[in-house]
Amino acid sequence: MAYFTTRVELHGASAADYTLLHEKMEAMGFTDTIVGDNGVRFKMSPGEYNFEGTATIEQVGLAAKAAATQTNRNWAVFVSEAVKRSWEGLQII
Repeated sequence: MAYFTTRVELHGASAADYTLLHEKMEAMGFTDTIVGDNGVRFKMSPGEYNFEGTATIEQVGLAAKAAATQTNRNWAVFVSEAVKRSWEGLQII
């Protein structure tokens, strides 16, 4: 299984645009949470998403772009495949 962190920025967007983005990202299999090695679930920073699966980085990028395009805003997408991830200060949920 591969793990991806994806950041989506919508240019000139409102809160409603980001709500729509979140719905579209979830429909594509992304979540805005991440689970630590200890099983604790954390909320990722706004605009950041987690994807876990057998997809390639290119496929994950295409899915994120498809979701962002549905907001009718200009957007930027960044995808990285992780071997290990570390974080501090994220909200426990």
